[in-house]
Amino acid sequence: MSRIELDSVTKRFPDGTTAVRALDLRVGDGELLVLVGPSGCGKTTALRMIAGLEAVTSGTISIDGVVVNDVEPRHRDIAMVFQSYALYPHLSVYENMAFSLRYRGARKSEIQARVAEAARILELEPYLRRKPRELSGGQRQRVAMGRAIVRQPRAFLMDEPLSNLDAKLRVQMRAEIAQLQRSLGTTTVYVTHDQTEAMTLGTRVAVLSGGVLQQVAPPTELYRRPANLFVAGFIGSPPMNLIDARLERGDGGPLVVFGPHRLRVPPSVLAGHSGLDRYLGEPVVVGIRPEHLADAALAGAPPAGPAGGPAPGGPAAGESVIELPISLREELGSEVHLHATIGAAAHAGAAGDGDDVRSLATIVARADPRSRIAEGTIARLVVDAAELHFFDPATGASIRDG
Repeated sequence: MSRIELDSVTKRFPDGTTAVRALDLRVGDGELLVLVGPSGCGKTTALRMIAGLEAVTSGTISIDGVVVNDVEPRHRDIAMVFQSYALYPHLSVYENMAFSLRYRGARKSEIQARVAEAARILELEPYLRRKPRELSGGQRQRVAMGRAIVRQPRAFLMDEPLSNLDAKLRVQMRAEIAQLQRSLGTTTVYVTHDQTEAMTLGTRVAVLSGGVLQQVAPPTELYRRPANLFVAGFIGSPPMNLIDARLERGDGGPLVVFGPHRLRVPPSVLAGHSGLDRYLGEPVVVGIRPEHLADAALAGAPPAGPAGGPAPGGPAAGESVIELPISLREELGSEVHLHATIGAAAHAGAAGDGDDVRSLATIVARADPRSRIAEGTIARLVVDAAELHFFDPATGASIRDG
């Protein structure tokens, strides 16, 4: 086990492309840290620099307090698991797993013991004499992991190890990797573009975009307290709805206004978003997750009033209920995704800038499968206003941290 530290690490390629920019990361002893982000965000480059497969342009990488910038990969005592498995097709499972130990001159008895233990952990004992072509994708990935385990390295580096597997097998292998890492206690840096994989695996998750670290935090904190618009829109499935709006003064406190919709900001949200009062009368980007929008008919909301809005006397004058036209209903069995149109005029006018492409022209509600809301109808949706998020439209930063 070991600690890995990256201090202001930058990677600039000869053509001038900066893949990673001033990256600061601390990976604790025995931690599983996930690097996640879209394709081209720099996560694999960062992993390859830790492994020594890419040179560092500036900054330092340390393992257990020792700077390893100029240390060759084989001397860093780190094992990599690749997306492509990288198995030797002409060797058996046993020989693939034993290869690195033989290369290092380990004794035959030690090799046999380590391979046998790894095979037991990974349930590969029946397959030790088979060639890789005789194995399924999941079994090949286990062999690749076994080859890393037998080395007993200071750290594992895993680069998209599950991306070649089908959806069902990915879920199974994801759980197996999590259990294996916890049982071994080996420091692990894991790269993926799949945010679900990142959230379920990581002790902490580091989100990258354009080579820049956006936020690093435990999964729950990323979900509940995204640092900026990118993290808010990237973490979660479906992602957070981000809407151009305006914060206005109301009789009972601030109101979020977008188009004809007005939502009262609860005191708990005001307390958690320091500096929000500075945006009164100003544009904001408001975020609401799909699971915090519900079918009003199932949520016990009051019936519609004469003007199509909530009936008088409802909770908070019904300001937590909005009405939107449904353009698409997606059946997922355990839930229903309702795609609702905000409306071009309302969307463009909310923040005074119709060209703002960060916000969505539609929002998605994650509804109970019992909901009878159909495509082409006007849905009444209850907004859990206590779960509203606010972002600065100019900087994209969470106003929570303002």
